[in-house]
Amino acid sequence: MKMSKLLVVAAVVAPMFATANPAFKKAEDAIEYRQHAFQMIRIQIGNMGDMLKGKVPFDAETFKLRANNAAALSKMPWEAFVAGTDKGETSALAAVWSDNETFMKKANAFADYADKLAIAAQSGDKKLIKPAFGAWAKGCKDCHKSFKD
Repeated sequence: MKMSKLLVVAAVVAPMFATANPAFKKAEDAIEYRQHAFQMIRIQIGNMGDMLKGKVPFDAETFKLRANNAAALSKMPWEAFVAGTDKGETSALAAVWSDNETFMKKANAFADYADKLAIAAQSGDKKLIKPAFGAWAKGCKDCHKSFKD
């Protein structure tokens, strides 16, 4: 009897721990982590966008650096959308958790676009870079429409 109760408790509690990320001791830590990752992404996208719009001179080496940074950073925030981080200082909408499958599809697409941008940036050719940058920026906006306040 005791063993069956233990198994029931384990079955209920285990999924809660399986979704928790041990890197974050508190929900606030996860929220801060993902916000900082997004801030760093914003710096990359802003600098690359300014280069492509002619607001600052296009520098192929700096663009490559920013694109490589973007590819790495675009994979980072998603691990911090864990249970309990829907409350507090966050602009993430409830849909992140209620429609997590769609959210993660958009997150993965965003990361894929960033990888493609990094590859295009290696060429130094703005004709190849611009569409890759546009797809990445669109991926960012697509997620914001449904999942960010």
